[in-house]
Amino acid sequence: MKCDVLYAQATYAPASELRLGHSGVAAVTHDQLRALLSATGKPASGDFSLSGNILPGVGAGSSTASLIALARAAGADETRLSAACLRVEGATDPLMLSQPDRVLWSSRRAEICAEFKAPPRCEIVGGYLGDPIRTDPCDSAFADISDLVLLWEQAANRSDLARLAALASAAAERTTRLRGPSGDPSAAIARQLGALGHARAHTGSARAFIFAPGTVPETAEAILTRAGLSEAFRFSTGSEY
Repeated sequence: MKCDVLYAQATYAPASELRLGHSGVAAVTHDQLRALLSATGKPASGDFSLSGNILPGVGAGSSTASLIALARAAGADETRLSAACLRVEGATDPLMLSQPDRVLWSSRRAEICAEFKAPPRCEIVGGYLGDPIRTDPCDSAFADISDLVLLWEQAANRSDLARLAALASAAAERTTRLRGPSGDPSAAIARQLGALGHARAHTGSARAFIFAPGTVPETAEAILTRAGLSEAFRFSTGSEY
């Protein structure tokens, strides 16, 4: 889902050497920046500054978002971003796309597997459950959701938000059964909030609760905090509902 409250941004100024400064949590190392510039055909020089509010290891794409911000600051060709991020990370999110919520994405190949109609507008309340878990590109222990793809396409074509949210819940619960944690409270929180469904990062601690526009309880963030989630936030996403 496309989120407009989490971000990474970068600046660039010409310099004879390569420098990288961070404001906040460091999501990209100096060596990764050097590899990124090489992958995009840019010289390994310049004074770069990176800032943002995405915590590493939560499953919200902090490293990919940061790499894209740095590459764009350097003036990299947009068509080279996905391959460059894959080369640096080994697994990358589709954040370089203009509409990442319309694709089924292969993170280990940086390829679009399928394209769908954009999901209808919805409201999301999210937070982080447990410790950060950095993505391991060699990790392939993911739940099989191939049977849900056609169902997602059909629901998206109908702009059926309730069905899409139910499919997101099914995918999240398969991931939790396979990867844990034991006692994940997400399904119970969704019921308590009256959410249409819930989602989670495949790796990382991010959890999301899905609502039709205008139906999020005022106490939603407080409920997430009491349930043990941290950094609760909300945003709207998608096309008109």
